[in-house]
Amino acid sequence: MGKGIQAADLGFFSSLASAGSLSAAAREMGITTPAVSKHLALMESRLGVALVNRTTRRMGLTPEGELYLENARRILGEIDGMEELLGVSKAVPKGLLRVNATLGFGRSHVAPLISQFVRKYPELEVQLQLSVNPPALTEDAFDVCIRFGAPPDSRVIARHLAPNRRLLCASPAYLAQHGIPKVPNDLTKHNCIGIRQGEEAYGVWRLSSGRGRSVQVEAVKTRGSLTTNDGEIAVNWALDGHGILMRAQWDIERHLRNGRLVPVLPQYFTPDADIYAIYPQRHQLAARVRAFVDFVGHAFSQPPGTTQAG
Repeated sequence: MGKGIQAADLGFFSSLASAGSLSAAAREMGITTPAVSKHLALMESRLGVALVNRTTRRMGLTPEGELYLENARRILGEIDGMEELLGVSKAVPKGLLRVNATLGFGRSHVAPLISQFVRKYPELEVQLQLSVNPPALTEDAFDVCIRFGAPPDSRVIARHLAPNRRLLCASPAYLAQHGIPKVPNDLTKHNCIGIRQGEEAYGVWRLSSGRGRSVQVEAVKTRGSLTTNDGEIAVNWALDGHGILMRAQWDIERHLRNGRLVPVLPQYFTPDADIYAIYPQRHQLAARVRAFVDFVGHAFSQPPGTTQAG
């Protein structure tokens, strides 16, 4: 039996860590749970260290396991890049693509595109994980993250996919009953639907007027009876007439077009939420990453509301 690290172990351990449990890994690999457990035990025996803390339902990586995973994924990415540089892979997208997106936007926009994407590239396997808060950009758990706003981290590549303004809106019925705000401070007298997402200050809406040096920004502390961490739920509450909502244009454009929602304070500007594809620099040569980012970029070049929205 060989000693130390073997090439086949790298992909195995990466898949095991992504699955989160021995049984889930067995299902994804198409083998039995005892076979997964045996492979892992052999790896740990060769290395002389424990890589995984096992429990009845879940597993966690030891510090040595975290280090092994980080380097395994780096090496696998470099192998992919080398194959493409040498023309071995013929640049055909294949293998595993790990994608992360936010809950509402991922469910409504990214998931339908992945459905189309895998039909075009049948040799690909895609894992989509939706999360309230985007993962740290220094982590290597995903190949591509679709998120709002350009990251400040220069160690990753951020490709701009589409403009995406945040807009204030409400249903005509709500405004007919409670009146139309004329200036930002009027929002303090209204029921404002809250969304707790990311690291943004909760309940503080910033509206600006003017341009250039004359721009003025007003921060309004809003209040309301309804709060959620799911943007789709918040939109539905606004449609039901419960209050004023600040939401990205991509999520409400179709409701603005059909009149179920109407703009509030349209003469003021709210923070942008442009859509970006974020991925590590070492993945820029991977065919699966290039193909997915190009595919999503083309789809998002269409005006918001012309594709399925949520």
